[in-house]
Amino acid sequence: MNSFIKCYEKVKKIIRENFYFLLSIIAIIFIFNFELPYVIYTPGGSIDLKDRILVENGYKAEGALSMAYVSMMKGNIPFMVLSFFIPNWDIVRTQDIKSDNESLDEMIEADRISMVQAQDNAIMAAYSMAHKDVQIKEQVNHIVYIDEKANTNLKLFDILLKVNGESVQNLKQLQNMVQSMQAGDKVLFEVKRDDEIIDAYATVYDTDDGLKVGVAMTSTYEYETDPKIQINSKESESGPSGGLMMALSIYNALVEKDITKGKNIIGTGTIDEFGNVGKIGGVKYKILGASKKGADIFLVPEENYEEAIEVKQENDLDIRVISVKTLQEAIEAIS
Repeated sequence: MNSFIKCYEKVKKIIRENFYFLLSIIAIIFIFNFELPYVIYTPGGSIDLKDRILVENGYKAEGALSMAYVSMMKGNIPFMVLSFFIPNWDIVRTQDIKSDNESLDEMIEADRISMVQAQDNAIMAAYSMAHKDVQIKEQVNHIVYIDEKANTNLKLFDILLKVNGESVQNLKQLQNMVQSMQAGDKVLFEVKRDDEIIDAYATVYDTDDGLKVGVAMTSTYEYETDPKIQINSKESESGPSGGLMMALSIYNALVEKDITKGKNIIGTGTIDEFGNVGKIGGVKYKILGASKKGADIFLVPEENYEEAIEVKQENDLDIRVISVKTLQEAIEAIS
């Protein structure tokens, strides 16, 4: 008992003598870990795809094909303060980059799935463009959006197996099934959740745009390709905007002609399985990052071209900006 009392008195003395120091440590930990409802966008960088996309016996590029990315930090107090002094550090409200009923972590997981989908679309588009064999072995349908008005027990990221007893190939097919029903009807789903197959439902309701159940899905695939391909990515990476550059890198490895011609080419843009290039967000931070990386060419979707040119002129960037609508246009523009 005496030893306990002595130990207690010793600890109390240490705390009393170092009270303000310990209080400062606690305050610092709190300041760096307390998150405000904001994120901070900063100029990003680029990822050279030659070490990420591995095509069996693929051709090598003399130059570089890289995908641009945006750097995003959670809005803690120190970074919020720094953003007022560092150029192109922009504060964005969390609610402006996600759905009202979606957490930031759920948004990040949805972006991770969209990156996998971008990889799949890039493979299909590039192999088709290069006239190489690509076949779908397996399709996985992910629930990636649930409207706050939806009357359903579905959860985000459920794997959709069947709808009213039928297999569903795409979102359009699901929408057509709903349009054939009436408001108040229940759509029956079979889904996989946490490795367990369960039954779920969603009630059809009427909107100005027609009948809906308030859920959306997206699909990822497993392919059989000739030649074989492997795409490596990191857990911290997400989003669909690398699709165009992945497709270009895959295509360049499949054909004998090197489309880079020794140039440092950085770009951004979504891509679908047919090779159509789509709009992205954060082009300001991507072109600034590409310029820092010494890019000769910055490829950008047609919808983002004017913004990219405006940022280039405002910051006096020495970089050629090219607008593209399709994978074929991109190949022709840089070849």
